[in-house]
Amino acid sequence: MAIDRATFLEIVKDAYSAYYTILPVEEGEELPLAFRAEYKVRDEQYFFVKSANIWSNEKYEYCFVFSAPSFDAALAEKCMDFSLAEMLPKVKPHKQHQYTNCKVILIADSLDDAAIAAVRKKHFSKSYGFLSTEGYTELLAAAVDLSKEKTYANRVGHDLETFFGKLFALRHEETPDNGK
Repeated sequence: MAIDRATFLEIVKDAYSAYYTILPVEEGEELPLAFRAEYKVRDEQYFFVKSANIWSNEKYEYCFVFSAPSFDAALAEKCMDFSLAEMLPKVKPHKQHQYTNCKVILIADSLDDAAIAAVRKKHFSKSYGFLSTEGYTELLAAAVDLSKEKTYANRVGHDLETFFGKLFALRHEETPDNGK
């Protein structure tokens, strides 16, 4: 039995709320954007006092979660392009910038082969400064097929397949009838 999309969205939102700031969706969006999430962290090491900074770096992730009964290749491309267009102006490269990633997640009751292929082949990478000295940006894309409980991701987003696999496994452990 496939999991209900609204229920799964709440599970995903709850999982992301542990480390990400969940942002409300703006009214009037033409795309099926369910929610946005932002992750920002600054790490640093200093010698005795904060003014004696040895190193520091900043990491950012902007996550866009889209939900629809089905995605075709055109809609999947449109969602990924929209996410990149929203995220790229927020990138502020500087000496301590390590990375700013754009994470796009498409959650659907079912996916067609063209949409899966569009997600798998989508690639975006950009370096800032000479030899990436001011950081880089990558697109992590994944499509979740709830009917098959399977996740498809691009090369950079392969960790998303593991993440959603764990969410599906956790769901099967929690249901008394083993998810059937």
